[in-house]
This record gives sequence, C-alpha cells and structure tokens, in this order.
Amino acid sequence: MISTADLEYSSCPLCDSNERDICYANVDRYKLVRCRVCGLHYLFPRPTEGAMQRAYANADYFEGGAHGYSDVDYAMQERALRATFKRLMRNLKKRHLTGGDLLEVGCGYGYLLDEARGFFRSRTGTEFSHDAATLASRSADRVYEGGLEKLAAQEKFDCVIATQVIEHVHQPLVFLRQLVSHTKPGGKIVLATPDIGGLLRKVMGRRWPSFKIPEHIIYFDTATLSALMRKGGLIDLHSLQYPHAFPLALIATKLRLPYPSAIGNVNVWVPTTTVAIYGTVPS
Repeated sequence: MISTADLEYSSCPLCDSNERDICYANVDRYKLVRCRVCGLHYLFPRPTEGAMQRAYANADYFEGGAHGYSDVDYAMQERALRATFKRLMRNLKKRHLTGGDLLEVGCGYGYLLDEARGFFRSRTGTEFSHDAATLASRSADRVYEGGLEKLAAQEKFDCVIATQVIEHVHQPLVFLRQLVSHTKPGGKIVLATPDIGGLLRKVMGRRWPSFKIPEHIIYFDTATLSALMRKGGLIDLHSLQYPHAFPLALIATKLRLPYPSAIGNVNVWVPTTTVAIYGTVPS
C-alpha cells in the first residue's frame, strides 16, 4: 500500500507549471488534473518515485498484488500481449525500423523481446522486477535488472522501444534524454502509451480501462507525447499504428461485468486506446 508519507505534490511533469484544472476528483485519494499551459494530464498528488520502484521490484507486482496487475495478472495476459507485439513488429518492419540492435525498456516477462526474434539482430531489455527479468532473459540476448543506469554509457542501439512505460515515469524529459543517449545517430525511439485523447477514453470517462491508479502518473495524447519527444531532441516524428489486444477477462473486470470463465482468455482488439509515436535521433 502507498502511505500518505509516500505522496508528493508535483508541478506539471512536462512544462513544470503549477496551473492545473481538475478533471476527475476523488480517484481513490488522488485527482486527475490537466495542465493549463501544455495540456498534459497527470495524477495529483502522486506516489514518490522511490515508493513506486519498491512496488515494481516486489515479486507480486506482476501477479495480482495490491498494485500492478491486480485485475488480471500479467501471465494471464500473455496471449493478448503476444498478439499485440506481433502486430507491432509487422508495423515496425513496414516502416523499415527493424533489422538492427533493439533495446526494450521495461520488458516485463519478455514477450515483446521474444516476438522480436527474427526482426532484430540483437535484443536487449531492462526490467526492475527480479523475477520478471529472470523470465525475460530466456527470450533475449541480454536483460539488465534495473533501469537505464545499468547500461554502459557507450552501449547504443538502432531502435529503442518503451511501450506502456512513459506513463509510469516521474521525470519523463530526463528519461527520454537517457533513451536518446543510448540510441545511435539516426536511430529510432518508439514510445507507446495509453491515449487519454482517444475515442475510447472519451466514451468511457473514468471507467476507461487504462486508468491504472496509482502506477500511471501521467496520461498523454498525440499532442503532449509529440511535445515531449521534440523537447527530448527527437526529429522527424511519425504516428505508428498500435492496435492493442486485451483478454476479455480484463475488459469485463474493468467494466464490472460478468463473463464466462471459459472465454476469459479471448482476445478483444481495442484500436483507439494507445498512442504510439516514433522519432529519429539526429545524426
């Protein structure tokens, strides 16, 4: 559990403004606010970075603990996640973004790294959870337990992917500049995150399945994610198709609807819940 002592009252993580409007009050003990200056949505207050890193490192984060994958554990989402990542790999190949050395930040159990087999020359991941990193290492050339600080300064990649990660990051601009420092000149960085500007969120309101409180502390749309990537030094930004599959059990649980357990693992494709953009590191 996150205690009151683990909460902080931050300014906007993108532009540092303290001007905000409340979008949703009383989301547990939190508010979802929108920056009046840049339009970014973020959690206020939010758990400290230290508190969240302890949660990510906890063995039960991926297994239905108090935080993390508490609705449907991560392993139960394997079929849907693999289908999502297979389609992502095909979309990356169409954009000529495959073929070199890949880094995935926050690789979980390694499903994306495994689906990237054959698309990239080498596959490297980082992951805070010890148990997840151990499992992911079976599907990659290398997996570092921890964050980007575990990489050697000179270690650089042709393509860096962070999917469903940036919404967890307390200092997103610092994080993005770290990604740039580990990308070869002319290399690509791909970010994918829940789209708070998408049709599904607008229709579902506060019932939107991608509201994952308190781990998701920032919510991007196309405009704010593009602004972050430009501030981080990326050029030639392009949107990337990113349809996402979810197990029926997860959708039904989020909506508090009954479902037959026999079909809980059926994939439901949701085309309007994720925004994905890639950009180029200048030569």
